[in-house]
Amino acid sequence: MGTNLSTIITSKETMLSELSSKPLAVDTYNLLYQFITTIRQPDGTPLQDSKGNITSHLSGLFFRITKLMNNNIKLAFVFDGVPPDMKKEELDRRKEIKQDAQRKYEKAIEEEDIELMKKYSSRTSKLTQEMIDEAKELILALGLPVIQAPSEGEAQAAHMAKKGDVYGIVSQDTDGMLFGSPYIVKNLSITGRRKIRETYHKVLPEIISLGENLNNLSIDLDQLIVVAMLCGTDFNVGGVKGIGPKKGLLLIKKHKKDFDALFEEAGWSEHFDYSWRKVYDTIKNIPVTDDYELKWGTVNQTKIHKILVERHEFLKERVENSITKLTKKQAQKGLSDFF
Repeated sequence: MGTNLSTIITSKETMLSELSSKPLAVDTYNLLYQFITTIRQPDGTPLQDSKGNITSHLSGLFFRITKLMNNNIKLAFVFDGVPPDMKKEELDRRKEIKQDAQRKYEKAIEEEDIELMKKYSSRTSKLTQEMIDEAKELILALGLPVIQAPSEGEAQAAHMAKKGDVYGIVSQDTDGMLFGSPYIVKNLSITGRRKIRETYHKVLPEIISLGENLNNLSIDLDQLIVVAMLCGTDFNVGGVKGIGPKKGLLLIKKHKKDFDALFEEAGWSEHFDYSWRKVYDTIKNIPVTDDYELKWGTVNQTKIHKILVERHEFLKERVENSITKLTKKQAQKGLSDFF
């Protein structure tokens, strides 16, 4: 989802060493979009092989994830399933944005405007089924678990965290909080430095604690969901006009658990032709599954070489160097200690 609660949610910076050996569930679509929008050539086009296949997501997965693995970060990758019916409007909105960006990008190409090409190219990013399948193939070759969610990946990851099977979710979004994940880890895949306006800034992982934030705000999870709905979620795009997180909190303090009165005062019916309960129930009851296995194994060097070097023309030496570092670390520590 895309709920913005940043003005009321706090996080704490941490070090990779503090996350060592803690199992983390990755909101994989979120991560892959991050890779295909940021790992690009100077003119804004994504990385590609000689056949025109996009490889930005594979580059991000391999080089950044192996770096994390070398720091004893224990990852499991959760993939989205069938989106809820309530998400159709948001998906349509995203499609229109991409189509508009594509038109502007093509115009920038005609005008040879490199800056506009860079600006609009990343906005055209989309994940194909082939890219998703190859991502799964590479993750498995790295010896890492792949979990298929029945619906939203974040909801499945949060379910695993609530059960205690993983510590928390790796995501740039805070939406996992609404599904009850005790912790969300941000900036994990970009830890080190980030380029902002031609200047590199140091970036550390951040941990968002659901419990601490609820305590600080003096609300419970159901009330946080309501605040998010007022601001807008993927299931009620745009939210209630004029209401942000802080105003939403004021309404919660006033009405407490009387959500009918709260949404009446907020003017929900003036913005949406469906009940607030439909959105609330969607968030609370998104399908999840216990049919998954968290099992970490050894790196399949042959498979990785086939995917990256033979199929997509990655530099053999660079791939082999990364694999060698990883396998040496596994051999030194022993697989059970490594994971």
